Amino acid sequence: MTALDTNTRPRTRHVSLALIALALGGFAIGTTEFMTMGLLEEIAAGIDRTNAETGHIITAYAFGVVVGAPVIVSLGARLPKKELAIGLILALGVGNAITAVASGYLPVMAARFVAGLPHGAYFGVASLLAASLVRPELRGRAISSVMLGLSVATVAGVPASTLLGQTLGWRSAYWAVLVIAIAAAVMIFVFVPHSPANTDASVRGELAALKRPQVLFAVSAGMVGFGGLFAMYSYIAPMVTKVMDLSDAWVAAFTLAFGIGSVLGSWGAGILADWDVERSVVGGFIATALVLVAFYYSAPYVVPALLLVVGVGALGSIVAINLQIRLMDAAGDAQMLGAALNHSALNIANGLGAFFGSIIISAGYGYRATSWVGVVLASLGLLIFVAGIAFQRRTAASSRPLTPVG
Repeated sequence: MTALDTNTRPRTRHVSLALIALALGGFAIGTTEFMTMGLLEEIAAGIDRTNAETGHIITAYAFGVVVGAPVIVSLGARLPKKELAIGLILALGVGNAITAVASGYLPVMAARFVAGLPHGAYFGVASLLAASLVRPELRGRAISSVMLGLSVATVAGVPASTLLGQTLGWRSAYWAVLVIAIAAAVMIFVFVPHSPANTDASVRGELAALKRPQVLFAVSAGMVGFGGLFAMYSYIAPMVTKVMDLSDAWVAAFTLAFGIGSVLGSWGAGILADWDVERSVVGGFIATALVLVAFYYSAPYVVPALLLVVGVGALGSIVAINLQIRLMDAAGDAQMLGAALNHSALNIANGLGAFFGSIIISAGYGYRATSWVGVVLASLGLLIFVAGIAFQRRTAASSRPLTPVG
């Protein structure tokens, strides 16, 4: 029996408010994850480092996500899910408070690592809680509601916190995330129903999911394929100023376009997931490759490029959310770990995409060429995912008992 079984679904009269509470936690996470990029120069001045050196604190956060997701979920598998979610979002708030008071390069970097630890684990437990609130045929929409908080953060939370940090000092933005995290914890406590602990869970049982071929296929597809998006989008600022020859002010318009696309994609991803998860991932990867090809040829033109960036943001959310549900299904009883692993994979993809993009740029092919890197990575992710489906079907066919003749 899993956490998504109808018979164990907790009852609440406030499903919408419970989903909003869980999404608010996602909003806090999305805000703290991306606002550092907008405040990079202010932070660099505050800790007396170059922008390039300060950029490593973004990597530290991503590394915290990669490490924290499997470790925290495995250790917390036997805890009640509601209380675990509250603890994780409060831990995120504490990590931001430590960042706000940290002084110096290494302490700030360590604080960002600590803040990243609860990220993936929170989305893992929040996804299970959200799915448990609704009928099985609506779980895709419930899970996408939680992820919608992350997408809305790119449109509202990040610009607002960036403006706050530029006006009152960069530390104020991290204090603001602490306030949001506390508000999310209070709402989860009030509106999310209690979910009993799984006393049969164990660290070994959770980590055993890593031996499942379909988990490995899905994680690999996410790490590689989702890197296609970041190969291009990581360099959107110089693309705007150098390729399109626009002012710095236009960068905000493109990041806003990406955020709007992410929100639309998160909304649509739930509907697509409830229709067919596998086809949604396959279609998402194919569409991502096609949009990146189109972006390469349209990059010098503002309006087409803006519209295509909306498309990139939307497709990124569709692929990410459906891969998360695929991982939850593939992980068996370790569904929380499956959902958390998706965020580890996406943060690795972030680094891989930016890394391969930088190689192409350093080789003299220009910023537009990062789109072709994205096409290659998205195509490889598609091949890995399709190979996983083929392997699953072949394994299922070989395990069927033979029908006696005569």
